[in-house]
Amino acid sequence: MKKEIREVKEGVLQITTSDDRWYAIESKNEGTGLPEYRFLPSVSWICGFYPKGIAFYKWLSEKGWDESQAIKVAAGNKGSRVHKAVEDLTKGQEVKISDKYTDADGELAELTVEEYEAILSFVDWYKETNPTILEIEHTVINEQEGYAGTIDLICEIEGQVYIVDLKTSQSVWAEYELQISAYKHATEHKDAKLAILQLGYKRNKKMFKFTEIEDKFETFMAVHKIWQNETEGQSPSQKDYPLVLSLAKVEEKPAKKAKI
Repeated sequence: MKKEIREVKEGVLQITTSDDRWYAIESKNEGTGLPEYRFLPSVSWICGFYPKGIAFYKWLSEKGWDESQAIKVAAGNKGSRVHKAVEDLTKGQEVKISDKYTDADGELAELTVEEYEAILSFVDWYKETNPTILEIEHTVINEQEGYAGTIDLICEIEGQVYIVDLKTSQSVWAEYELQISAYKHATEHKDAKLAILQLGYKRNKKMFKFTEIEDKFETFMAVHKIWQNETEGQSPSQKDYPLVLSLAKVEEKPAKKAKI
């Protein structure tokens, strides 16, 4: 995918490449008072260092690297478009079957039937559950532990606050549990319950599955230490660029004459 830099909240940029994701937080240098950025790794990137298990590596060997990466990209693009459509719905907008949404690379494409079914399943879950939406695509930062992330959905159901991660996969992997646990410990909702909402779920008639998740923050922090060990000294690549480009010739200044 292309390198993507976008502002996710005032003073916070999200920097995403195919290999990593950082959150750049605007601050001031204590010595000079000049603006600078602090870089924190994303929760999803950290969780990617959790051991995948023998089933994953068997699947990887069967598919081969190129095919497995193509499947991963396709799944990411599907998830990206579904998330954006769900966000529009929660903001009171309509989503049509002919609507177009951008994928992870910023490419605009019409919703597929499978993506539209996943969005439809969110509508069905919403009507059945009747949640009060508190936040959607909410960026959170844990300064103390050094990470940041974006929560898909925070809502209240029958008086209980839930931090919800939306997934379009058919399985709930351990990474997802760590991810949502990390989110909780970066919010003020200390009594919130955690849940994963699978959209377009094909193993029941409802086409969605809402699963409550145990808080596994200690395991997340163990993986965070693995991430620190594996990425020590790593930071987003930065270059200084001129603000204006031009092919106009620079006027030559007259040469200074030496005094005799």
